[in-house]
Amino acid sequence: MRFRPAPADTGVVFVREDQKPSIRIPARVENVAKRLRRSSLRNGSVQIETIEHCMSALAGLEIDNVFVELNGSEVPALDGSSQMFVEKLHEAGIEPLDKKREIFRIPEMVRVADGSSYVMATPGDPDDDALEIVYDLNYVSEQAIGQQVCKIRLTPETFQNDVAAARTFVLAEEAEQFRAAGLGTHLSYEDILVFGEDGPIENVLRFPDECVRHKVLDLVGDLFLFGQFLAGHIFARQSGHALNHELVRRLCELREAEDLKQRMAAEPVFDIRQIQRILPHRYPFLMVDRVIRLEPGKHAIGVKNVTVNEDFFTGHYPGQPIMPGVLIIESMAQLGGLLLSRELEHTGKVAVLLSLDRVKFRRPVLPGDQLIVEAFARRVKSRTGHVSCTARVGDAQVAEADIKFMMVDADPL
Repeated sequence: MRFRPAPADTGVVFVREDQKPSIRIPARVENVAKRLRRSSLRNGSVQIETIEHCMSALAGLEIDNVFVELNGSEVPALDGSSQMFVEKLHEAGIEPLDKKREIFRIPEMVRVADGSSYVMATPGDPDDDALEIVYDLNYVSEQAIGQQVCKIRLTPETFQNDVAAARTFVLAEEAEQFRAAGLGTHLSYEDILVFGEDGPIENVLRFPDECVRHKVLDLVGDLFLFGQFLAGHIFARQSGHALNHELVRRLCELREAEDLKQRMAAEPVFDIRQIQRILPHRYPFLMVDRVIRLEPGKHAIGVKNVTVNEDFFTGHYPGQPIMPGVLIIESMAQLGGLLLSRELEHTGKVAVLLSLDRVKFRRPVLPGDQLIVEAFARRVKSRTGHVSCTARVGDAQVAEADIKFMMVDADPL
């Protein structure tokens, strides 16, 4: 495994160099694969297993732009901690970039739970950029571990001194189950921290409460899948990777909502007059009122205000007005056309619907709703375009579709 420097705004990107061509997988929660007892990434059929200790080292040292290259499908386990990653990163040196780091301040309480296990994020001091973590590990039934509580204000110094060296631990009966399944048969008790009735078997603890410190280590690595550093408080009890990932997903939803509020309050990228210069659609079939975000060839967000005065509500349905699903698709298609039309090679061309796939409707759209439509460019060629679209009202997704277009001259004459 190799660490290589990356420019600002790259984030943490894992690279499978053994694939031809090489496959890049950004370390973001949307790329997480479902696995037991570990954090893994996937891009199609290509996977990278057990990234959490490496991610924790990067987060703890505040390294947020780096390529992590691998020639296999799994990050080396080493001694089950982040210590060796920390040492190698320090040997290489850590350079600040010219761009200011963006920190996400947790805006409200978010809690996810599974039975008695939970992990929760709450706002901190608005003038404080730090993340504070409190973890409660309760192994009362296992007297050798018992209950351990760790509280840490995360900085590079506290991470290196108090967290990085804490190793993965398992109970003796779990170790036997793994061996019976053919896993870890090459390992001895000196290689992995195994707890028996009287404590570690043929091993020595690095901290009296090493178990809870390792849980904090895992949590720090999982939280970094958010893609930004967090400021606020995290409280966890018996949480594992699955709950940690779910908390990150909920925080991503909050970030999207905060970002959308700011964009809705700002001047639109395209107002209705500019939209009419690009799209040939007119009343009553123009289904995008404004565009609030546009990254040419990548991503667009548009708004359709749904009022009771819409013509289609007269007959769909009398007494129970619901926006027709085909018009929700039309709104998504029009935004996709706007996105594709901004590509230089498509200037002066119109996107004509070619095919629809994976169309789903999840809830009705009613008078008074504000339809937020997103389009993501998947493939753009000189004559065709492919976008994935979603539509939502507030935080609720109402529809999704994959749409393909043929690009034709706006004026065939």
